Amino acid sequence: MPQDAFTIKYVVKELSGLLTGGKISKITQYGKDSLTFIIYTSSGTVKLDMCFSARDARISLTDADRPAPAQAPAFCMLLRKRLQNAQITYVRQIPSERIAVFGFLCTSEFEREELTLYAELMGKYSNAVLVKDGVIAGALKTTAIGETTRRVLLTGAPYVLPAPQEKTDPEDLPALKKLFETACGDAADFIAANVKGIAYVTAADIAETFGGEVTAERLYGYVTDGKTDPCVVAEGGVYTDFKAKYSGAGRISFPTLLEAQKAYYDRILADRSFSDAVKKLGSALRSALKKQEKRLQLSLDKLIECRDAESARLKGELLTANIYAVPRGADSFEAVNYYDPEQGTVKIALDKTLSPSQNAQKYFRRYAKLKRTRETAEAMKGETEGRIAYLNSIEAHLNAAENFADLEEIAEELKEAHLLRDEGKKRAKKAQPVPFRTFSVDGFTIYAGRNNIQNDRLLKSVSPNDIWLHTQGYHSSHTVIASGGKSVPDRVLQAAAEICAYYSDGRGGAKIPVDYTERKHVKKPPASPAGFVTYTDYKTALVDPHDHKEERTDR
Repeated sequence: MPQDAFTIKYVVKELSGLLTGGKISKITQYGKDSLTFIIYTSSGTVKLDMCFSARDARISLTDADRPAPAQAPAFCMLLRKRLQNAQITYVRQIPSERIAVFGFLCTSEFEREELTLYAELMGKYSNAVLVKDGVIAGALKTTAIGETTRRVLLTGAPYVLPAPQEKTDPEDLPALKKLFETACGDAADFIAANVKGIAYVTAADIAETFGGEVTAERLYGYVTDGKTDPCVVAEGGVYTDFKAKYSGAGRISFPTLLEAQKAYYDRILADRSFSDAVKKLGSALRSALKKQEKRLQLSLDKLIECRDAESARLKGELLTANIYAVPRGADSFEAVNYYDPEQGTVKIALDKTLSPSQNAQKYFRRYAKLKRTRETAEAMKGETEGRIAYLNSIEAHLNAAENFADLEEIAEELKEAHLLRDEGKKRAKKAQPVPFRTFSVDGFTIYAGRNNIQNDRLLKSVSPNDIWLHTQGYHSSHTVIASGGKSVPDRVLQAAAEICAYYSDGRGGAKIPVDYTERKHVKKPPASPAGFVTYTDYKTALVDPHDHKEERTDR
């Protein structure tokens, strides 16, 4: 994103027109590097975000609501103390630098003072510094005592601007002409390397504007003409950048640069938050799956150990049958296996310190122990396989999640299964249930659940003669055709099967088998996990997954 001095100049210009004369109402600090100001202006209330992370350093408007931290950090407390109800007197930019300067007039019953907030948007060096009369009153990021640095960022120290870049000022035409006498190679590379305040992304836009033929005069005019054509650049529906000026492909125009910037950051931050939430839930699922897979392997190892249970029983019976023929003190005995049609022999190892009867009892005890172990291991294996199948079904729904509401229900399911820790916060009033995915095909309504909890709710809400569908051999959403007592046409049935296949973990394949039957043939066993059912009297259709988004009605 082009958060260079060139773009910041236009952001600051628009902020100046919007915020000058406004009054600070509320200040919040989210995390270690993000500040939000609620500002009353003549145009209404404005929410201003200042982010000072290396990845997203910016000053932008936002509508996003985030929960305030339980305790405000020290710098936030300082800003509240000094800037609460302060009036914004100006918003400026340090020329050709990535630094925005906010002037404040602070008045109270006892004093009247002017303060300045420097917003330094310089990648990993980004910072916010509050200054009074040239002296630092506080900083978001301070330098440690004894740290070797060119700038001291401690309360009480003089505020010094970051050292300027040793590049040519783009608004100095004579200097640009002299610079371009040495121009060589790619125009964008040359501009980014030698002209102050212009990042490579902006330099590439400039080069493209002039077909690669960039002169000092053209660059100077581009930078100083004051014209903007704000837009967001999108590729395949994904926002990739926002621009003050851009004439290339994929542009979505906006009336102002602030609106373009807001749309861009609101989208990418929402997408990133969604992605982070998916990763968090996925991590909890993978951890639970790993534990269950270890438990399954343990049960399989136990079953392998129990494979000679029948051999122990046989040896005990053969010793008992030949009790008087076994010599005392022998270390082995070879007995005829009367269970073998060919009457083969079995060599039986003996403990010389035990009598033949005691050796036989030892084998019976081993058989009894192995039998009990096998029964326990088989029960554990069945239970664990069911648990793994359940976790895999949650993962399939997680992979198909479309919004935060989907994730909230999945998170709730994980908490109920004790797979995700409840943060212990006071829960808000329970929200209305998230609607099913809904489709309209040839006059019939098709519903698809978003997760296991919805699958159970869907099953309870439909009529006995409605058509229920589920993929065979894959985890999927429960899908229902509301028949209304009418015969369901083949095209509707195929569409429902395609939707069911799409919202399954087989969506990347082809010819997915989908079972379908009337709802009355679907049963939910008592105490079974969410989403688990049994069904009978079904038929199977082979279909390719399809989202049928053109027929979807719940959006």
